[in-house]
Amino acid sequence: MLTELLTTLLLVAGITTAALLLAAGMLHALGKVGLSSLADWFTRAPGLDVWIFYFTVAPLLAGPIATAYATDANPWLATVLGLVAAIVGQSLALMIWTKLHEFANRKHLQGPRLVSQINRAVGPFRNHLAVWWTAWAVPIFAMARLGQYFVYPPLTWLVRLPKYNTAEWVNVSRHKFEGLVGHDLIWCLYCDWMTGVWSLGTEMLRNVESFWCPIRFRSDKKCENCTLDFPDVDNGWAPEDGTMADVVKSHADHYPGPNGENAWFGHPVRLTVENNPADTTSSD
Repeated sequence: MLTELLTTLLLVAGITTAALLLAAGMLHALGKVGLSSLADWFTRAPGLDVWIFYFTVAPLLAGPIATAYATDANPWLATVLGLVAAIVGQSLALMIWTKLHEFANRKHLQGPRLVSQINRAVGPFRNHLAVWWTAWAVPIFAMARLGQYFVYPPLTWLVRLPKYNTAEWVNVSRHKFEGLVGHDLIWCLYCDWMTGVWSLGTEMLRNVESFWCPIRFRSDKKCENCTLDFPDVDNGWAPEDGTMADVVKSHADHYPGPNGENAWFGHPVRLTVENNPADTTSSD
């Protein structure tokens, strides 16, 4: 049974590595075989979401399932070890792709590189350990993106929160930056995707918070910290020491919004071309 389990784990890691490298190669080849428009579609949502799922989430599902079904080991043990094998495969694919991409673009290795600068700033060991440690956030952001697909959209017709063209938020473009190769490129693409997902999620949450609970926090420090992401804290929310009448008035003063779109108080849909608050009152 042990031999069977070890063989299965090696297969899971090996197949994961090969499948990811093959897919990466296909993506690189699209522009070279006259499919530039398809390649461009894959750089923004929803096309980008397909590949993010393939490279990050799918192996973490397939590895444990394949190991549990292919062996007679304890299902829980097989699932955990299958997950580990899938992560090993992902890590190997990433490291191999990095070296191959740097070799293919070796002319850039002699010039300025971000990884070299960061290594000088904090040391190579700390830099590489830290950047790999951030990979823990991948499933968190993947779940956030899933919420943007399945949780927020129904709110746009249930309570008329504003809709968004997610491709304008969730996209990547740093692969077009001259000289960004290998290690620098893959981690910059990770940040590129991550910041878009986070920004879109924050924008959606601004609508949710102002619509359902426009009340300032009791903590002045929390209000100060949250104002950057939630400008309505200082732009119309009811005072923390106010009454429910203040809360109702705050809501009534802003909803329904212009053209029935219930955006957060500072949303562009509420501003005139002169960047002044739009008049949301109707005239008879």
